[in-house]
Amino acid sequence: MKRFIFGSVLGMVLVVLVVPAELLAQRRVVVRRGGVRRTTVVIRPGHPIRRVLPRTVVVRPARTVVVVGAPLVFLPAVVWRATVTPLPPRDRLIWQDREVLAREEEWVDCNFGVDHRGDALFLEVQGRAQLNFAEITFENGNVQVVDFEDRARDSGIYELLNFADGRHVKTVRVVARSMSEETTLTLYMKT
Repeated sequence: MKRFIFGSVLGMVLVVLVVPAELLAQRRVVVRRGGVRRTTVVIRPGHPIRRVLPRTVVVRPARTVVVVGAPLVFLPAVVWRATVTPLPPRDRLIWQDREVLAREEEWVDCNFGVDHRGDALFLEVQGRAQLNFAEITFENGNVQVVDFEDRARDSGIYELLNFADGRHVKTVRVVARSMSEETTLTLYMKT
């Protein structure tokens, strides 16, 4: 038997799930988080997107807590041009993390604690997702907002942002919602 322990976002619900190892080998097991809790979307002063943003979101805190020691300065928004691209070779990928979004959650504010130096970020969508915006916060406090223009995207791997000069990314925030029953967003960094 394998045992998995999951805590909710607020630490209020603890679910212990015992699953036979044979079942794991045969089927994909989906474990839903505790109750969904909505909150108002937080936009800091200086955020460059001026359209109406989702009013409420489900906030997913980063699994890795990262501190940005510099004051935040928003750069002008970059309008994203979604082009499906191959993932770089595995030996060039230095970091990755993922979030699974469920349709019933509606808008989700995903936070990824990156804290690595690289030269590009890639976003993989498995399922269908409506993407609103991403915020990439660098070590020096600069925040590059990528405007997805609130468009739906199908499964694929997309270059999120290229910074060929090599930058230390502290955090990445993505606001999106699943247009499928379930959608997985995976973020990669390459060197």
